Amino acid sequence: MPRQGKIVLIVLDGVGIGALPDADKYGDEGANTLVHIAEKVRDFSLPNLAQLGLAALISMNLSSSQPNISGCYGKMMEASKGKDSTTGHWELTGIVTTEEFPVYPMGFPDEVLDSFLQETGCKGFLGNKPASGTEIISELGDEHIRTGFPIIYTSADSVFQIAAHEEVIPLDRLYEICSITRNKVMIGKHRVGRVIARPFQGVSGAYVRTPYRKDFAVEPPYPTLLDVLSDHNIETVGIGKIEDLFCGRGLKKSIHTKSNAEGIQSIIEQSSARNSGFIMANLVDFDMLYGHRQDVVGFAKALQEFDAALPAIQATLGAFDTLLLTADHGNDPADASTDHTRESVPLLVYTPEGKKNGYLGQSSTFADCAQTVCEYYGISAPPHFGGTSFYSQII
Repeated sequence: MPRQGKIVLIVLDGVGIGALPDADKYGDEGANTLVHIAEKVRDFSLPNLAQLGLAALISMNLSSSQPNISGCYGKMMEASKGKDSTTGHWELTGIVTTEEFPVYPMGFPDEVLDSFLQETGCKGFLGNKPASGTEIISELGDEHIRTGFPIIYTSADSVFQIAAHEEVIPLDRLYEICSITRNKVMIGKHRVGRVIARPFQGVSGAYVRTPYRKDFAVEPPYPTLLDVLSDHNIETVGIGKIEDLFCGRGLKKSIHTKSNAEGIQSIIEQSSARNSGFIMANLVDFDMLYGHRQDVVGFAKALQEFDAALPAIQATLGAFDTLLLTADHGNDPADASTDHTRESVPLLVYTPEGKKNGYLGQSSTFADCAQTVCEYYGISAPPHFGGTSFYSQII
């Protein structure tokens, strides 16, 4: 019988668990975010995640002891083309992307840049190359302040990123430039997954990015799980960058956060405040602050901080409420690249009165999550959803 409680889906952004079979096509052979962190960081312990089944998923002991597993655990492979947050989150909500978004390893072509200048009214630009966000503001920050031109850059992912000092291009204007770029420039064959505002502050030699990043994602081509739940009058809450990635669609309430700590606090507050509904949260620090910057120690510390907060999140759940922990892609901080990695993701499921120590196997798509949520609420998933429900394996 379908339950009418709540589901909390937490996306640990960038926390992969091993290269996919096609990882070589993306230059990600051998990537394994979790294992490589565990190999390189002394005394790395995640006892609460281990108790949900994480340690059983990998070949290393992530806890000093092996408690009885209180959750169900498995892995999911990405069926969509790419390794971006947009495709990952869409797939978690039922949409498998069959055509990759365009990428620009040589920078953006003249036709894009000419359109950018014409549509936004900017008098010029700097950069236009794949780059680390922290490195490019260090390299071009002084010239940006001198000229007032925005810094444009990309990565191995399908992104058009625009960096600007908040005292040179105020946030409202930066967001306006990004919105215009999303809706009038990066369209058609140049329809990238995301246009991203990357504000920064500071002085020469000490520029730092601020927490006011904003993602302008392409709109999902079909109704997602959020749309379906909303249509069935099930309250939906997005925490972190969820609203940005889904263009606000299907969400009754959206909470933007500036850090994992804020995100975790919002999860606890929103889950405590309701007995039913669907909460989807993204914790971005793993990816944004540590994966892209190849900070293995910082990544490990962030995982341990989440692990320490996990019991407080679990305490907000009723008997048949369900917690889903997973990721949208990998971002191995120990590899040779600063980009996302094409990896499987962990799937940890906890229902206080649900099954314990259940192995869910390795599914062929993240969309299993969407199918499971639909079955939980007794909703027929739309035919365009991929995946297969694992509901019967957890309740």
